[in-house]
Amino acid sequence: MKALHGIRVLDLTHMLSGPYGAMLLADMGADTIKVEPPVAGEGTRKLLGKSEKFSLNGIGAYFVTLNSNKRSVCIDLKSEKGLELFYGLVKEADVVFDNFSAGVTGRLKIDHEHLSKVNPRIITCSVTGFGSAGPDPLRPAFDQVIQGMGGGMSITGEPGGRPLRAGIPIGDLSGGMFAAMGVLSALVARQNTGKGQHVDISMLDCQISLLNYMATMYSLSGDNPEPLGNGHFVHVPYNTFDTATQPIIIAVIFDSFWENLAEIVDVPEFKDEKYLTQPGRFEDRDFINSRLQEVLLKRPADEWIALLKEKRIPVAPVNNFEQALNDPQVRYRNMVVDLEHPEGGSTEVPGNPVKLSDTYEDSFSPPPMLGQHTSQVLGELLGLSEEQLEELRSHAVIR
Repeated sequence: MKALHGIRVLDLTHMLSGPYGAMLLADMGADTIKVEPPVAGEGTRKLLGKSEKFSLNGIGAYFVTLNSNKRSVCIDLKSEKGLELFYGLVKEADVVFDNFSAGVTGRLKIDHEHLSKVNPRIITCSVTGFGSAGPDPLRPAFDQVIQGMGGGMSITGEPGGRPLRAGIPIGDLSGGMFAAMGVLSALVARQNTGKGQHVDISMLDCQISLLNYMATMYSLSGDNPEPLGNGHFVHVPYNTFDTATQPIIIAVIFDSFWENLAEIVDVPEFKDEKYLTQPGRFEDRDFINSRLQEVLLKRPADEWIALLKEKRIPVAPVNNFEQALNDPQVRYRNMVVDLEHPEGGSTEVPGNPVKLSDTYEDSFSPPPMLGQHTSQVLGELLGLSEEQLEELRSHAVIR
């Protein structure tokens, strides 16, 4: 049995941040019902859907990845009858999850104020760019906009170079992760209060949280940090270095790591006693990095990694996707799983990183076809007969 067995989520999300957060809850066992518009469904159904390289039987990589372990129900929420059906589902649900622009849920009458009258125990969660209130909450936002405003881009890149966004869309993904945490917190709180509440997630808030100790360093010093490339502002050597084959990362944090590294690379200048402690190494960081780079180019990466691992010096290759997804540790922990298409075929996708010792079951159902579970869910939860369902279909309320 999975940890969130018995929890029901109505998933109104689209694109990336919301679907990712809802996916995390689904992977942990929540009965996650994706409520989609009847005509075309959620927007990412078509995204990359016609790509020969990035789709599986007409479903693009976005939708395949983000919607496993979910059921699909098509309801027209803009119709009076559709809204009535949705309210019926809310009575049987624990969570309503969305990432519409600020103000949309209120206009659709599906915000917490409306839904809590239907079900006082309902938990609603909205992921937006800037939250539900403030000087300008209605402005549109996507991943890179949030990365730029959040400060992280200003320290990403080579010294003196242009700011760079993170290659992974951390603006979107962190919004989804914090949303899942917020929902779980609200579920725990409900056990004590008996009432639901609204979870308000701002993607910008999430980026500020991720600045963490570096924000405090700025507050203490008043100095804006600068990009350091792959170097570190304290530790030396702590960087990415080329080898005869591929780049590797060496992270010398403790003085004992340095002593072992100096023994392995056998550079006479590294025997200087001033380098035995961090201040001396930091003072000559450019020399140490350049001299170390000269030596590392003489051997392939796998040889250096073996030598450094033997001395317990933190080291790693800079993997491409093929190497990362086939790493034995990654495979052992089931972080790459086979996901089937409802109509045949399969592809590999990332697994669930949350490993629980007891309530844990690693299973992944295919992403649903549009409206695949409409009759099942409305019959199961609302007790609608086939005749009633057909009447709703005939008026395009459901699909």
